[in-house]
Amino acid sequence: MIGLLLNAFGQGLCIVGAMGSGIWTAAAINLNAWQNWDIGIILIISGFLNALTNQFLIKHIDLPRFIGEIIYAIFYGYFVNIFTWLFTTLGVGTWPVVARGLVSCFGVVSFGIAISLYQRANIIMHPNDDTTNILRFLYLRGNATAAQMIDFIPPIVVIIIAYFSSGRLLGINVATIFSILFNGVIIAWADKHIWPQLKHNFKVSDQLEKVSQD
Repeated sequence: MIGLLLNAFGQGLCIVGAMGSGIWTAAAINLNAWQNWDIGIILIISGFLNALTNQFLIKHIDLPRFIGEIIYAIFYGYFVNIFTWLFTTLGVGTWPVVARGLVSCFGVVSFGIAISLYQRANIIMHPNDDTTNILRFLYLRGNATAAQMIDFIPPIVVIIIAYFSSGRLLGINVATIFSILFNGVIIAWADKHIWPQLKHNFKVSDQLEKVSQD
């Protein structure tokens, strides 16, 4: 629950601060500007697609994992809308550019720490972050930064398509660059320094463990 709220808190700050955001949120912002779809609904749909992708990545059907990720995505989209409304009401979007840049980067740090917490807990997490967890431990020998960079490819493609279709590029600013460069670093740092007693317990089947070692 802490991870869920901290993640939604950080994403809400980035959206209202309007100085960039995480790359997946930036993709949702651009789809919103292009198709006028609700950002929360976009995040829920993208979460559903991520959950399906994870079933392919782990190479077997894991219904508890799939259902848990869908539940998380629904609550996540709901709380992002709540925090976006709250920060809009507080006038964060009217702050000076430097202040909005700082709070947007703080939002990136917030959801980076959140990702670290619930990836280590490994009970229920956002499906997108389970994707990076799977990539990190099953395919990339524990490299958090490489897993994040690979995970950024789909939203970047969405942003490019939305830009050429609408002629507008939104949600891309200083905090986006900060997220691309440092999100994986923040997660790795939080693994060691934020609640360090909470250890990664990512597990795969014996067959997949052998594949990952090969």
